[in-house]
Amino acid sequence: MKETATSYNSMHVDKYHFGGRTLKGRYDAVVVGAGPAGSTAAKVIAGEGLSVLLLEKRQEIGSPVRCAEAVSLGELSRFVKPDPRWISAWINGGRIFSPDGTPVVVEQPGAGVVLERKIFDRYLAQMAVEAGAEALVKAQVFDVIKEEDFVRGVRFKHLGRIYEVRSDLVIAADGVESQVGRWAGLDTALRIDEIDVCAQYLMANVEIEPEFCDFYLGHELAPRGYAWVFPKGDRTANVGVGIGGTISGGDGRLALDYLNRFVRDRFPNGSILSLVVGSVPVDGTLPKIVANGIMIAGDAAHQNDPLSGGGIINAMIAGRIAGEVAVEAIKAGDTSERFLSRYPERWDREVGRTFKHLRRVREGVLRFSDETLDRCAHALSKIPRGELTVFQIFKTVLLNDPRLLLELRHLARFGWFG
Repeated sequence: MKETATSYNSMHVDKYHFGGRTLKGRYDAVVVGAGPAGSTAAKVIAGEGLSVLLLEKRQEIGSPVRCAEAVSLGELSRFVKPDPRWISAWINGGRIFSPDGTPVVVEQPGAGVVLERKIFDRYLAQMAVEAGAEALVKAQVFDVIKEEDFVRGVRFKHLGRIYEVRSDLVIAADGVESQVGRWAGLDTALRIDEIDVCAQYLMANVEIEPEFCDFYLGHELAPRGYAWVFPKGDRTANVGVGIGGTISGGDGRLALDYLNRFVRDRFPNGSILSLVVGSVPVDGTLPKIVANGIMIAGDAAHQNDPLSGGGIINAMIAGRIAGEVAVEAIKAGDTSERFLSRYPERWDREVGRTFKHLRRVREGVLRFSDETLDRCAHALSKIPRGELTVFQIFKTVLLNDPRLLLELRHLARFGWFG
């Protein structure tokens, strides 16, 4: 049962005073969730001189960390200038280990970075604030305000009190467990077969290759998923396992059980510094991510890469597009679903159109036996180090199912391989 704002007459409240600061009763836009999608959207909107309130339910932006933290440096640089303060490791390639341990090495100098998400997310939120947005932490949104089939704001709890803030537009960037879109009438539910369930340790005293992100494949190791080791500094790494949602608990074993076995086998002397668990959407973008007065972005809209589960860059792209469309809609005085549909149209042209092909590739590869994966790795390992490309890996692997080569052509046509 939802709470209601009964402690005041919201129709006559222009400002709230608490904690030495003033919160207005109305903004041009309210953004729920201060992750990469929400902060990026808030920055774009505020940068155009509009009033924005950025609400974060947790008491600290960027915590807890809920991802492996690796991103493409080229894609990241489209949004922010790399800063050593929030970079844990510089990545010059990746290694994929087949079930029998055969490594496939792709060297790409300057390919990416492993972030320090706690610092990175705060940095993005700070950029939004510097652009003119107002931010509030420990603000738990529990309902949306709807009038005449339009979302007109949100209700939230902060330090035991209930507040109501009205706006022309709401952007829901409240993560994979999103409720805001659902309250607005959008279907944001996730089926168990549409997610990967993940567990990750931050580990110290581990032997790693500090410039490579490592991926481990195998049906016994990580059914319908993979394991990863991403460097975070000297002998420190994010070590995780993701498995298919339909696998989790099926035989009494959870993602954490697979992770513990992986760690025992490869890092018996490592020390665990932290643990995070969660789920990642791998079904592709939700069919509907806008309604009258509201847009959904980031994990809340399932805008994760269906192949890898990665979501940071996609969230920032979605946040930028949503922010730009929000500015257009607010200035035009039209926040109808019809006007806001510019957002999913732009998202699809820029990123989303690749998702159906990536899903088909993923499902095809998941059907491969460990023996097939080993055979592919043996062939690829013969290519001289430094000459192997991601496209060659895809082509070699997908030759085992010629039907998937069509997906490869689509991805190449969309520029997915650079």
